[in-house]
Amino acid sequence: MLVTAATAVVAAAIAFPLLATAAGGAGSPAGVAASVADSPGSGHAVAEWNRTLISTLAAPHAQPASVHPTRSFAMVQAAEYNAVVSITHVGRPYRSAVPAAPDARPDAAADQAAHDVMLGLYPSMRVTLDSQLARQLAGLPAGTPTRDGVSVGSAAARALLTEREADGSATPPAAFVAGTAPGAYRRTPPKFGPPMFTSWGSVRPFLLEHASQFRPAPPPPINTPGYTAVLAEVTSIGQDSSTTRTPDQTAAAKFWSAAPIWNTWNQTADTLIDDQHTNLAQASSVLATMDLAMADTTIALYDAKYHKPLWRPVTAIELGVPAASPPVPAHPTWKPLTPTAADPSYPGAHSALSTAAAEVLTAFYGPEQPVTVTATAPMSRTFPNLATAAQEAGLSRIWAGQHTRLDHNTGQQLGRQVAAQALAALPAAPNAR
Repeated sequence: MLVTAATAVVAAAIAFPLLATAAGGAGSPAGVAASVADSPGSGHAVAEWNRTLISTLAAPHAQPASVHPTRSFAMVQAAEYNAVVSITHVGRPYRSAVPAAPDARPDAAADQAAHDVMLGLYPSMRVTLDSQLARQLAGLPAGTPTRDGVSVGSAAARALLTEREADGSATPPAAFVAGTAPGAYRRTPPKFGPPMFTSWGSVRPFLLEHASQFRPAPPPPINTPGYTAVLAEVTSIGQDSSTTRTPDQTAAAKFWSAAPIWNTWNQTADTLIDDQHTNLAQASSVLATMDLAMADTTIALYDAKYHKPLWRPVTAIELGVPAASPPVPAHPTWKPLTPTAADPSYPGAHSALSTAAAEVLTAFYGPEQPVTVTATAPMSRTFPNLATAAQEAGLSRIWAGQHTRLDHNTGQQLGRQVAAQALAALPAAPNAR
Protein backbone atom coordinates (compact mmCIF):
# COMPACT_ATOMS: atom_id res chain seq x y z
CA MET A 1 0.00 0.00 0.00
CA LEU A 2 1.05 3.62 -0.45
CA VAL A 3 1.51 4.47 3.21
CA THR A 4 3.54 1.32 3.84
CA ALA A 5 5.84 2.04 0.91
CA ALA A 6 6.27 5.64 1.99
CA THR A 7 7.13 4.53 5.51
CA ALA A 8 9.79 2.20 4.16
CA VAL A 9 11.44 5.01 2.22
CA VAL A 10 11.27 7.36 5.21
CA ALA A 11 13.13 4.68 7.17
CA ALA A 12 15.74 4.59 4.42
CA ALA A 13 16.07 8.36 4.66
CA ILE A 14 16.77 8.07 8.39
CA ALA A 15 19.43 5.48 7.66
CA PHE A 16 21.08 7.74 5.05
CA PRO A 17 20.20 11.34 6.07
CA LEU A 18 22.93 12.97 3.98
CA LEU A 19 24.78 11.46 1.07
CA ALA A 20 27.98 13.27 1.97
CA THR A 21 27.87 11.77 5.45
CA ALA A 22 27.30 8.26 4.10
CA ALA A 23 29.95 8.52 1.40
CA GLY A 24 32.74 10.20 3.34
CA GLY A 25 33.86 13.52 4.73
CA ALA A 26 32.77 16.66 2.92
CA GLY A 27 36.33 17.39 1.77
CA SER A 28 37.11 13.92 0.47
CA PRO A 29 36.59 13.10 -3.24
CA ALA A 30 33.69 10.84 -2.34
CA GLY A 31 32.26 13.52 -0.07
CA VAL A 32 32.46 16.17 -2.81
CA ALA A 33 30.76 13.86 -5.30
CA ALA A 34 28.05 13.04 -2.79
CA SER A 35 27.47 16.71 -1.95
CA VAL A 36 26.87 17.36 -5.66
CA ALA A 37 24.25 14.60 -5.74
CA ASP A 38 22.72 15.89 -2.48
CA SER A 39 22.41 19.54 -3.58
CA PRO A 40 18.77 20.75 -3.48
CA GLY A 41 17.36 21.23 -6.97
CA SER A 42 20.17 19.33 -8.66
CA GLY A 43 17.66 16.79 -9.98
CA HIS A 44 16.40 19.34 -12.53
CA ALA A 45 18.76 18.02 -15.21
CA VAL A 46 17.32 14.52 -14.82
CA ALA A 47 13.83 15.93 -15.36
CA GLU A 48 15.05 17.85 -18.40
CA TRP A 49 16.40 14.68 -20.04
CA ASN A 50 13.09 13.01 -19.31
CA ARG A 51 11.24 15.84 -21.04
CA THR A 52 13.55 15.47 -24.02
CA LEU A 53 12.63 11.79 -24.21
CA ILE A 54 8.93 12.68 -24.20
CA SER A 55 9.54 15.13 -27.05
CA THR A 56 11.58 12.54 -28.93
CA LEU A 57 8.78 9.99 -28.68
CA ALA A 58 6.46 12.53 -30.34
CA ALA A 59 8.80 12.98 -33.34
CA PRO A 60 7.52 11.28 -36.51
CA HIS A 61 8.93 7.77 -37.01
CA ALA A 62 11.31 8.06 -34.04
CA GLN A 63 9.72 5.24 -32.06
CA PRO A 64 9.23 1.84 -33.72
CA ALA A 65 5.51 1.06 -33.63
CA SER A 66 6.13 -2.42 -32.23
CA VAL A 67 8.33 -1.26 -29.32
CA HIS A 68 6.49 0.05 -26.29
CA PRO A 69 7.75 3.49 -25.13
CA THR A 70 7.90 2.43 -21.46
CA ARG A 71 11.01 0.42 -22.37
CA SER A 72 12.82 3.61 -23.40
CA PHE A 73 11.87 5.45 -20.21
CA ALA A 74 13.12 2.56 -18.09
CA MET A 75 16.41 2.28 -19.98
CA VAL A 76 17.23 6.00 -19.85
CA GLN A 77 16.34 6.39 -16.17
CA ALA A 78 18.02 3.16 -15.06
CA ALA A 79 21.25 4.24 -16.77
CA GLU A 80 21.17 7.68 -15.12
CA TYR A 81 20.43 6.11 -11.75
CA ASN A 82 23.26 3.57 -12.12
CA ALA A 83 25.68 6.30 -13.13
CA VAL A 84 24.87 8.28 -9.97
CA VAL A 85 24.90 5.29 -7.62
CA SER A 86 28.19 4.02 -9.06
CA ILE A 87 29.80 7.26 -7.86
CA THR A 88 27.98 7.96 -4.58
CA HIS A 89 27.75 4.30 -3.47
CA VAL A 90 24.45 5.18 -1.79
CA GLY A 91 21.58 3.00 -2.94
CA ARG A 92 21.41 -0.36 -4.62
CA PRO A 93 22.30 -0.26 -8.34
CA TYR A 94 20.05 -1.67 -11.01
CA ARG A 95 21.76 -4.94 -12.00
CA SER A 96 25.30 -3.75 -11.23
CA ALA A 97 27.41 -0.63 -10.73
CA VAL A 98 30.18 0.43 -13.12
CA PRO A 99 33.76 1.39 -12.09
CA ALA A 100 34.06 5.03 -11.05
CA ALA A 101 36.95 7.28 -10.08
CA PRO A 102 36.43 8.65 -6.55
CA ASP A 103 36.39 12.25 -7.79
CA ALA A 104 33.87 11.68 -10.62
CA ARG A 105 30.98 14.15 -10.77
CA PRO A 106 27.60 12.38 -10.62
CA ASP A 107 25.82 15.18 -12.50
CA ALA A 108 28.15 14.79 -15.48
CA ALA A 109 27.68 11.03 -15.26
CA ALA A 110 23.88 11.30 -15.29
CA ASP A 111 23.91 13.69 -18.26
CA GLN A 112 26.22 11.48 -20.29
CA ALA A 113 24.26 8.32 -19.45
CA ALA A 114 20.95 9.85 -20.53
CA HIS A 115 22.48 11.17 -23.74
CA ASP A 116 24.15 7.91 -24.69
CA VAL A 117 21.14 5.67 -24.07
CA MET A 118 18.85 8.01 -25.97
CA LEU A 119 21.35 8.21 -28.81
CA GLY A 120 21.51 4.41 -28.91
CA LEU A 121 17.74 4.23 -29.11
CA TYR A 122 17.15 7.24 -31.39
CA PRO A 123 20.26 7.87 -33.54
CA SER A 124 18.32 10.25 -35.80
CA MET A 125 18.05 12.67 -32.85
CA ARG A 126 21.83 13.13 -32.52
CA VAL A 127 21.86 16.88 -33.19
CA THR A 128 19.26 17.57 -30.49
CA LEU A 129 20.85 15.21 -27.98
CA ASP A 130 24.41 16.44 -28.60
CA SER A 131 23.26 20.03 -28.19
CA GLN A 132 21.57 19.31 -24.86
CA LEU A 133 24.60 17.40 -23.56
CA ALA A 134 26.97 20.19 -24.54
CA ARG A 135 24.76 22.73 -22.79
CA GLN A 136 24.53 20.62 -19.62
CA LEU A 137 28.25 19.89 -19.42
CA ALA A 138 29.16 23.51 -20.15
CA GLY A 139 27.49 24.44 -16.88
CA LEU A 140 29.84 22.19 -14.89
CA PRO A 141 33.40 22.98 -13.82
CA ALA A 142 35.98 21.97 -16.41
CA GLY A 143 38.50 19.44 -15.21
CA THR A 144 39.15 15.85 -14.25
CA PRO A 145 36.05 15.30 -12.06
CA THR A 146 33.72 16.23 -14.92
CA ARG A 147 35.68 14.10 -17.40
CA ASP A 148 35.63 11.19 -14.96
CA GLY A 149 31.89 11.63 -14.55
CA VAL A 150 31.44 11.53 -18.32
CA SER A 151 33.35 8.25 -18.41
CA VAL A 152 31.11 6.75 -15.73
CA GLY A 153 27.98 7.86 -17.59
CA SER A 154 29.22 6.36 -20.84
CA ALA A 155 29.98 3.06 -19.10
CA ALA A 156 26.57 2.96 -17.42
CA ALA A 157 24.85 3.60 -20.74
CA ARG A 158 26.85 0.92 -22.55
CA ALA A 159 26.08 -1.60 -19.84
CA LEU A 160 22.37 -0.84 -19.98
CA LEU A 161 22.17 -0.95 -23.78
CA THR A 162 24.04 -4.25 -23.83
CA GLU A 163 21.87 -5.71 -21.08
CA ARG A 164 18.70 -5.00 -23.09
CA GLU A 165 20.03 -5.98 -26.54
CA ALA A 166 18.35 -9.39 -26.64
CA ASP A 167 15.32 -8.73 -24.41
CA GLY A 168 12.80 -9.75 -27.06
CA SER A 169 11.62 -6.23 -27.86
CA ALA A 170 12.85 -6.49 -31.46
CA THR A 171 10.88 -9.66 -32.16
CA PRO A 172 8.13 -8.94 -34.72
CA PRO A 173 4.68 -9.01 -33.08
CA ALA A 174 2.80 -12.25 -33.47
CA ALA A 175 -0.19 -12.19 -35.79
CA PHE A 176 -3.38 -12.19 -33.75
CA VAL A 177 -6.32 -14.33 -34.82
CA ALA A 178 -9.53 -12.83 -33.53
CA GLY A 179 -12.00 -15.08 -31.79
CA THR A 180 -15.64 -15.45 -32.71
CA ALA A 181 -17.00 -16.99 -29.52
CA PRO A 182 -18.90 -14.74 -27.11
CA GLY A 183 -16.39 -12.92 -24.92
CA ALA A 184 -13.42 -13.40 -27.28
CA TYR A 185 -11.55 -10.25 -28.29
CA ARG A 186 -11.94 -8.99 -31.83
CA ARG A 187 -11.15 -5.72 -33.61
CA THR A 188 -13.16 -2.70 -32.51
CA PRO A 189 -14.83 0.25 -34.23
CA PRO A 190 -14.43 2.76 -35.68
CA LYS A 191 -11.15 1.82 -37.39
CA PHE A 192 -11.10 -1.92 -36.68
CA GLY A 193 -7.29 -1.74 -36.51
CA PRO A 194 -5.06 -4.71 -35.66
CA PRO A 195 -4.42 -5.25 -31.94
CA MET A 196 -1.27 -3.67 -30.50
CA PHE A 197 1.73 -5.25 -28.78
CA THR A 198 0.55 -8.84 -29.22
CA SER A 199 3.97 -10.20 -28.21
CA TRP A 200 4.99 -7.62 -25.60
CA GLY A 201 4.22 -10.07 -22.83
CA SER A 202 7.19 -12.10 -24.11
CA VAL A 203 9.69 -9.28 -23.56
CA ARG A 204 12.12 -9.93 -20.72
CA PRO A 205 11.11 -7.85 -17.68
CA PHE A 206 13.52 -5.43 -16.01
CA LEU A 207 12.79 -6.47 -12.41
CA LEU A 208 10.15 -9.19 -12.40
CA GLU A 209 11.27 -12.79 -12.55
CA HIS A 210 8.98 -13.34 -15.55
CA ALA A 211 6.05 -11.59 -17.21
CA SER A 212 3.45 -13.87 -15.65
CA GLN A 213 4.75 -13.45 -12.08
CA PHE A 214 1.63 -11.49 -11.08
CA ARG A 215 -0.70 -12.69 -13.82
CA PRO A 216 -4.26 -12.13 -12.54
CA ALA A 217 -6.93 -14.81 -12.42
CA PRO A 218 -9.01 -15.05 -15.61
CA PRO A 219 -12.08 -12.81 -15.78
CA PRO A 220 -15.42 -14.36 -14.76
CA PRO A 221 -17.54 -15.97 -17.49
CA ILE A 222 -19.45 -13.34 -19.43
CA ASN A 223 -22.82 -14.95 -18.67
CA THR A 224 -22.41 -14.55 -14.89
CA PRO A 225 -23.46 -11.62 -12.69
CA GLY A 226 -19.77 -10.86 -12.00
CA TYR A 227 -19.46 -9.72 -15.61
CA THR A 228 -22.95 -8.56 -16.58
CA ALA A 229 -23.13 -6.13 -13.63
CA VAL A 230 -19.94 -4.29 -14.63
CA LEU A 231 -21.01 -4.34 -18.28
CA ALA A 232 -24.31 -2.68 -17.32
CA GLU A 233 -22.37 0.09 -15.56
CA VAL A 234 -20.25 0.97 -18.59
CA THR A 235 -23.25 0.62 -20.91
CA SER A 236 -24.89 3.44 -19.00
CA ILE A 237 -22.04 5.71 -17.96
CA GLY A 238 -19.63 5.13 -20.86
CA GLN A 239 -21.91 5.89 -23.80
CA ASP A 240 -21.12 8.95 -25.89
CA SER A 241 -24.59 10.36 -25.15
CA SER A 242 -24.80 9.15 -21.55
CA THR A 243 -27.17 10.99 -19.22
CA THR A 244 -25.78 9.30 -16.09
CA ARG A 245 -22.20 10.54 -16.52
CA THR A 246 -21.57 13.89 -14.81
CA PRO A 247 -19.95 16.81 -16.65
CA ASP A 248 -16.83 16.41 -14.50
CA GLN A 249 -16.63 12.70 -15.32
CA THR A 250 -16.89 13.58 -19.00
CA ALA A 251 -14.09 16.12 -18.63
CA ALA A 252 -11.95 13.59 -16.75
CA ALA A 253 -12.54 10.88 -19.36
CA LYS A 254 -11.39 13.18 -22.14
CA PHE A 255 -8.48 14.54 -20.09
CA TRP A 256 -6.94 11.13 -19.34
CA SER A 257 -7.43 10.09 -22.98
CA ALA A 258 -5.57 13.12 -24.35
CA ALA A 259 -2.00 11.77 -24.06
CA PRO A 260 -0.24 8.43 -23.53
CA ILE A 261 -0.62 7.56 -19.86
CA TRP A 262 3.13 6.86 -19.43
CA ASN A 263 3.88 10.36 -20.73
CA THR A 264 1.39 11.91 -18.34
CA TRP A 265 2.92 10.24 -15.29
CA ASN A 266 6.47 11.06 -16.35
CA GLN A 267 5.47 14.69 -16.81
CA THR A 268 3.92 14.60 -13.35
CA ALA A 269 7.12 13.19 -11.86
CA ASP A 270 9.22 15.83 -13.66
CA THR A 271 7.04 18.59 -12.23
CA LEU A 272 7.33 17.18 -8.71
CA ILE A 273 11.10 16.97 -9.04
CA ASP A 274 11.30 20.65 -9.98
CA ASP A 275 8.63 21.92 -7.58
CA GLN A 276 10.09 20.03 -4.60
CA HIS A 277 13.70 21.00 -5.47
CA THR A 278 14.58 17.32 -5.51
CA ASN A 279 18.28 16.58 -5.54
CA LEU A 280 20.11 14.52 -8.15
CA ALA A 281 20.36 11.32 -6.11
CA GLN A 282 16.67 11.41 -5.24
CA ALA A 283 15.47 12.45 -8.70
CA SER A 284 17.40 9.70 -10.46
CA SER A 285 16.02 7.19 -7.97
CA VAL A 286 12.44 8.45 -8.27
CA LEU A 287 12.38 8.24 -12.06
CA ALA A 288 14.30 4.97 -12.30
CA THR A 289 12.02 3.23 -9.82
CA MET A 290 8.83 4.62 -11.38
CA ASP A 291 9.82 3.91 -14.97
CA LEU A 292 11.13 0.43 -14.22
CA ALA A 293 7.81 -0.24 -12.47
CA MET A 294 5.80 1.07 -15.42
CA ALA A 295 7.90 -0.86 -17.94
CA ASP A 296 7.39 -4.14 -16.09
CA THR A 297 3.72 -3.36 -15.49
CA THR A 298 3.33 -2.96 -19.24
CA ILE A 299 5.02 -6.29 -19.93
CA ALA A 300 2.89 -8.03 -17.30
CA LEU A 301 -0.21 -6.24 -18.57
CA TYR A 302 0.18 -7.54 -22.11
CA ASP A 303 1.01 -11.00 -20.85
CA ALA A 304 -2.37 -10.96 -19.08
CA LYS A 305 -4.28 -9.28 -21.91
CA TYR A 306 -3.32 -11.88 -24.49
CA HIS A 307 -3.40 -14.85 -22.11
CA LYS A 308 -7.19 -14.63 -21.95
CA PRO A 309 -8.07 -11.97 -24.55
CA LEU A 310 -11.41 -10.54 -23.42
CA TRP A 311 -13.59 -8.52 -25.76
CA ARG A 312 -13.93 -4.80 -25.22
CA PRO A 313 -17.16 -3.31 -23.80
CA VAL A 314 -18.08 -1.84 -27.19
CA THR A 315 -18.16 -5.35 -28.66
CA ALA A 316 -20.06 -6.86 -25.75
CA ILE A 317 -22.63 -4.07 -25.75
CA GLU A 318 -23.15 -4.12 -29.52
CA LEU A 319 -23.62 -7.91 -29.61
CA GLY A 320 -25.23 -8.47 -26.21
CA VAL A 321 -24.89 -11.56 -24.05
CA PRO A 322 -27.95 -13.72 -24.79
CA ALA A 323 -26.60 -16.63 -22.70
CA ALA A 324 -26.68 -14.55 -19.51
CA SER A 325 -29.53 -14.82 -17.01
CA PRO A 326 -31.31 -12.56 -17.59
CA PRO A 327 -30.08 -12.10 -21.17
CA VAL A 328 -28.16 -8.89 -21.92
CA PRO A 329 -29.78 -7.33 -24.99
CA ALA A 330 -27.76 -6.14 -27.99
CA HIS A 331 -27.31 -2.39 -28.58
CA PRO A 332 -25.88 -2.28 -32.12
CA THR A 333 -25.79 1.54 -32.29
CA TRP A 334 -24.04 2.06 -28.93
CA LYS A 335 -20.85 4.12 -29.08
CA PRO A 336 -18.29 4.90 -26.34
CA LEU A 337 -17.35 8.44 -25.39
CA THR A 338 -13.81 8.01 -26.78
CA PRO A 339 -12.50 5.57 -29.44
CA THR A 340 -11.55 2.17 -28.06
CA ALA A 341 -7.87 1.25 -27.81
CA ALA A 342 -6.75 -1.63 -30.02
CA ASP A 343 -6.06 -4.38 -27.48
CA PRO A 344 -8.03 -6.73 -25.22
CA SER A 345 -9.94 -5.31 -22.30
CA TYR A 346 -8.59 -7.19 -19.28
CA PRO A 347 -6.80 -5.80 -17.30
CA GLY A 348 -6.97 -2.02 -17.82
CA ALA A 349 -3.74 -0.25 -18.79
CA HIS A 350 -4.59 3.17 -17.34
CA SER A 351 -5.48 1.57 -14.01
CA ALA A 352 -2.35 -0.60 -13.89
CA LEU A 353 0.17 2.01 -15.01
CA SER A 354 -1.34 4.86 -12.98
CA THR A 355 -1.38 2.76 -9.82
CA ALA A 356 2.23 1.65 -10.35
CA ALA A 357 3.38 5.24 -10.92
CA ALA A 358 1.42 6.67 -7.98
CA GLU A 359 2.63 3.96 -5.60
CA VAL A 360 6.26 4.81 -6.39
CA LEU A 361 5.81 8.59 -6.34
CA THR A 362 3.92 8.39 -3.05
CA ALA A 363 6.73 6.33 -1.55
CA PHE A 364 9.11 9.21 -2.29
CA TYR A 365 6.89 12.28 -1.83
CA GLY A 366 4.43 11.05 0.80
CA PRO A 367 0.70 10.20 0.91
CA GLU A 368 -0.42 13.83 1.30
CA GLN A 369 1.47 15.32 -1.65
CA PRO A 370 -0.92 17.50 -3.71
CA VAL A 371 -0.39 17.25 -7.42
CA THR A 372 -1.48 19.02 -10.59
CA VAL A 373 -1.46 16.69 -13.57
CA THR A 374 -1.10 18.02 -17.11
CA ALA A 375 -1.95 15.67 -19.97
CA THR A 376 -1.79 18.05 -22.92
CA ALA A 377 -1.20 21.73 -22.16
CA PRO A 378 -3.15 23.72 -21.12
CA MET A 379 -5.36 20.86 -19.86
CA SER A 380 -4.71 20.08 -16.19
CA ARG A 381 -6.45 18.63 -13.15
CA THR A 382 -5.51 19.07 -9.49
CA PHE A 383 -5.71 16.37 -6.81
CA PRO A 384 -5.11 16.27 -3.04
CA ASN A 385 -2.68 13.37 -3.45
CA LEU A 386 -1.20 11.00 -5.99
CA ALA A 387 -3.46 8.07 -5.09
CA THR A 388 -6.55 10.12 -5.93
CA ALA A 389 -5.08 11.06 -9.31
CA ALA A 390 -4.35 7.42 -10.11
CA GLN A 391 -7.84 6.35 -9.04
CA GLU A 392 -9.44 8.91 -11.33
CA ALA A 393 -7.18 7.90 -14.23
CA GLY A 394 -8.41 4.33 -13.96
CA LEU A 395 -12.09 5.18 -13.44
CA SER A 396 -11.95 7.59 -16.37
CA ARG A 397 -11.72 4.60 -18.70
CA ILE A 398 -15.10 3.36 -17.47
CA TRP A 399 -16.56 6.82 -18.00
CA ALA A 400 -15.02 6.84 -21.50
CA GLY A 401 -16.63 3.50 -22.38
CA GLN A 402 -13.24 1.79 -22.72
CA HIS A 403 -13.23 -0.63 -19.78
CA THR A 404 -15.36 -2.24 -17.12
CA ARG A 405 -14.78 -1.92 -13.39
CA LEU A 406 -13.46 -5.48 -13.52
CA ASP A 407 -10.63 -4.31 -15.79
CA HIS A 408 -10.00 -1.35 -13.51
CA ASN A 409 -9.81 -3.29 -10.26
CA THR A 410 -7.57 -5.99 -11.73
CA GLY A 411 -5.30 -3.39 -13.33
CA GLN A 412 -4.90 -1.63 -9.99
CA GLN A 413 -3.94 -4.89 -8.32
CA LEU A 414 -1.32 -5.61 -10.97
CA GLY A 415 0.18 -2.13 -10.80
CA ARG A 416 0.37 -2.29 -7.01
CA GLN A 417 2.15 -5.66 -7.09
CA VAL A 418 4.75 -4.56 -9.64
CA ALA A 419 5.38 -1.25 -7.85
CA ALA A 420 6.06 -3.12 -4.61
CA GLN A 421 8.59 -5.25 -6.46
CA ALA A 422 10.33 -2.15 -7.85
CA LEU A 423 10.45 -0.42 -4.47
CA ALA A 424 11.93 -3.56 -2.93
CA ALA A 425 14.58 -3.76 -5.66
CA LEU A 426 15.76 -0.14 -5.30
CA PRO A 427 15.01 0.57 -1.63
CA ALA A 428 17.70 2.84 -0.32
CA ALA A 429 16.95 6.24 -1.88
CA PRO A 430 16.32 9.03 0.66
CA ASN A 431 12.87 10.53 0.90
CA ALA A 432 12.41 13.26 -1.69
CA ARG A 433 10.46 15.67 0.50
